[in-house]
Amino acid sequence: MADAATGRLRVRGARTLAQLPDEGAVRARAAGENFSVASLLLPRRVRAHLLAIYAYARLVDEIGDAAAGDRLAQLDALEADLRRLFLPDGGASASHPVCVRLAPTVAALDLPLAPFLALIDANRQDQEKKAYRSFEELLAYCALSANPVGELVLRVFGLATPARIALSNSVCSALQLAEHWQDVAEDNAAGRVYLPAEDLARFGVSGDDLGAAHSGAPLVRLLRFEVERARALLDEGAALVGTLAGSARLAVAGYVGGGRAALEAIEAAGYDVLAGPPRAKRRARLAHTARVYRRGA
Repeated sequence: MADAATGRLRVRGARTLAQLPDEGAVRARAAGENFSVASLLLPRRVRAHLLAIYAYARLVDEIGDAAAGDRLAQLDALEADLRRLFLPDGGASASHPVCVRLAPTVAALDLPLAPFLALIDANRQDQEKKAYRSFEELLAYCALSANPVGELVLRVFGLATPARIALSNSVCSALQLAEHWQDVAEDNAAGRVYLPAEDLARFGVSGDDLGAAHSGAPLVRLLRFEVERARALLDEGAALVGTLAGSARLAVAGYVGGGRAALEAIEAAGYDVLAGPPRAKRRARLAHTARVYRRGA
């Protein structure tokens, strides 16, 4: 709730930024991503900006997925700290190390507030919404949880045109879908089901099926369908690579290549995502990235 005098959020309960996950915990999760966060081949300045944005996005997810206590209160606290980066003092009053680190990136690139807020809104939604009726509804969630990151990456390179952002949205939504399909068991254990209810019904997949030790035939058929749908979305957005050059092309090729490798890993596992999240090997991610970089899609 906004304070009438300051315009800032009043935090639910007594949670403080000191209780939020620290930067070390956030950075530790980078190793499990489907794509390279910031390739060592990128210029140091670009890499620093990308890592600052990534650390913020991971912090938001860490709060929404794993923080102890009142997660909504902690998200409110983070939003209040984030908003300080956009005040005239340039974030001098920010408290959390991740926000302090993000402040120079926001200032140097004149980044907008909206994409950062969208990531917080996605994690607020995760606290209250545990299932999705349709694929369209799930894509609306991806528009909050994933697409803003792609826009920010384009802004790091100074290339965020409306046409490129639209293509980036397809790539980022596909990456988010790939992660959901990998993590069906983990999400189900946390009480969340991202597989659309209409698709579960269509393929005859029950709640018990999602809690099994291995993917049964109905779930395998459903995941085959969802993987192909994510791949089509990724291929649609991959044309973005062909509009870029140099380090921007390399970075985005890494995202597309990582997504293709992730979907391929699910297939290679026979769609048995319940036995453990299928993850692509680094060699496969690099091979796909190189191919996308050469072809431009």
